[in-house]
Amino acid sequence: MLSYQHLYHAGNLADVHKHALLSAALDYMTRKDKPLSYLETHAGRGLYDLAGPEALKTGEAAAGITRALAEQWFAPDHPYLRHLAEVRDRFGPAAYPGSPLIAALALRPGDAMQLAELHPAEHAALTEAIEPWTGNVHRVSGFDMAFSRTPPEPKRGLLLCDPSFEVKEDYRAIPEFLGKVARKWNVGVLMLWYPILSSGLQLDMVIRLRQAFPDALSHEVRFPPARPGHGMVGSGMFVINPPWGLADEAARLSKRFARL
Repeated sequence: MLSYQHLYHAGNLADVHKHALLSAALDYMTRKDKPLSYLETHAGRGLYDLAGPEALKTGEAAAGITRALAEQWFAPDHPYLRHLAEVRDRFGPAAYPGSPLIAALALRPGDAMQLAELHPAEHAALTEAIEPWTGNVHRVSGFDMAFSRTPPEPKRGLLLCDPSFEVKEDYRAIPEFLGKVARKWNVGVLMLWYPILSSGLQLDMVIRLRQAFPDALSHEVRFPPARPGHGMVGSGMFVINPPWGLADEAARLSKRFARL
């Protein structure tokens, strides 16, 4: 299935959660003078227009990043805000970076980036968005790309797995997928985003992950549904080998989301 397009949801509260933690992780990892690799399994288009009809139709960005900025959820020097400002300086005040663009802005010369996106329109848009930076964009299954390119070179690095979960089988398959990648790449920072659903469909996956990786950072935040009857009521991030300080950033986000 390739029906999901993040245009309708970019900048929502789940993105704020995910992108704040991703930015913080990459900010810490790039302080050390050693090259790193960034891999992403479900990259999307990389750049979004929050003034476009898709974003305006759902209003999710207004309840997400627009509210976070208005209420000053983040310090001015937070890496998430720095990357957002860089994107808006280049692409306009309604631009919003997806995770590939956040990573591209965080990485340095000598770092490596591998991105997978299977949807043809999203892949074409991602290729265009990422063109000013060094990045390899593959129109392949992200799971296959991760298996074939781990351990990467440089070996130090981060993998973001961010599926839409429109394929319900992903909930069953992801613990096994992450387990295999972790065995191949035991020093990699492996980040998984997942939705928290009113149905509880994610619960078995999360239990299996916590049992397999008891030392991982497992962080969840809750928020009101985007509209009546909408099934997503929160956002989860599961991080194997979390960088130093990421747990503190997660705790700070918990306090912020608890006020919603």
